[in-house]
Amino acid sequence: MYADLRRDAPVSYYEPTGQWLISRYADVNALLRDRRLGRSYLHAATHEEFGREPEPEFQEPFWRVIRAGMLDVEPPVHTRLRRLVSRAFTPRMVESLRPRVRAIAAGLVDTYVDKGGGDLIAEVAEPLPVTVIAEMLGVPEADRHLLRPWSAEICGMYELNPPPEAQHTAVRAASEFAGYLKGLARERAARPGEDLISALAQIDELTEDELVGTCVLLLNAGHEATVNVTGNGWWSLFRNPAELVRLRADRGLLPTAIEELMRWDTPLQMFERWVLEDIEVHGTRIPRGAEVALLFGSANRDPEVFEDPDRLDVGRADNPHISFGAGIHFCLGAPLARIELAESFGAMLDRAARLELVSEPVWKPGYIIRGLDSLDLRAA
Repeated sequence: MYADLRRDAPVSYYEPTGQWLISRYADVNALLRDRRLGRSYLHAATHEEFGREPEPEFQEPFWRVIRAGMLDVEPPVHTRLRRLVSRAFTPRMVESLRPRVRAIAAGLVDTYVDKGGGDLIAEVAEPLPVTVIAEMLGVPEADRHLLRPWSAEICGMYELNPPPEAQHTAVRAASEFAGYLKGLARERAARPGEDLISALAQIDELTEDELVGTCVLLLNAGHEATVNVTGNGWWSLFRNPAELVRLRADRGLLPTAIEELMRWDTPLQMFERWVLEDIEVHGTRIPRGAEVALLFGSANRDPEVFEDPDRLDVGRADNPHISFGAGIHFCLGAPLARIELAESFGAMLDRAARLELVSEPVWKPGYIIRGLDSLDLRAA
């Protein structure tokens, strides 16, 4: 389908979701950087002025949390928030986490291999990034079991036309998580520790809502994609066994393999943007007030950019994949995600001499966030 769209309809209107689908890499990349589009329009117009229905009143607690984080706001608010958060989320701080990430990954994989395998998603892919982000934020160990369910339930709102039950679940999860974080932030403001919430709580220019929105974003973005790259990536290697053999034989390929696995089976298939001013793409006018659907999964398979794009190549050197986005909303956590993935895949390759698929996995039902429900393996 993506190949058909790129070839025949690089810009097409999709009636069921009311979105303009953008499928070619060059267009997706350009529109991510185009300031005539935004993640939100509320800095420029009300819902009514933009020709949109306001969200139902029951969703207000959810959007209050989400719109206080930097992902769903535009400059100048986005600029200020990213600058403030970057002060506590420096490259040096992220790189300093590598030994701890390595130790967590090694422990999880050792346990997994010792018991002969199991569900890789539940036992390795999920616990690693959740533990890392929880330690980084300073969430007490006794409370960490709350984080993954909250995140999964909040992310349910990002699917296309989520059913009412998923919407109510996301609102409840956002409210619970926000209340928990406010309590933790107040505690750390009074008695700071060596953690990110303590650091954020000391920044006077950051409001309490913005601190909460930032922490929710760091949890969701900081582990959801990493979990799915891990599961999708191993399933990709099992479907391309020669590439797994190649990676086992040459561990120096691990950095390029991580990038290729993110490209070949993209964990976030689509990102949406609102059109703030009329634009034209391939001669098609897209008016102010429209919504574009930027198809990351399609862009990452564009033959105009990637040679033999449907082939998995763990040594692919020229790989400008778009999985982390582009422009001002480029993923702040990309360096941490790369560390987690390298240490996770490296630990599995080092400690599991043999991995066998028990059964073909089943995909989660969503489209935008693409990941496996489980991945059952035998390990030795």
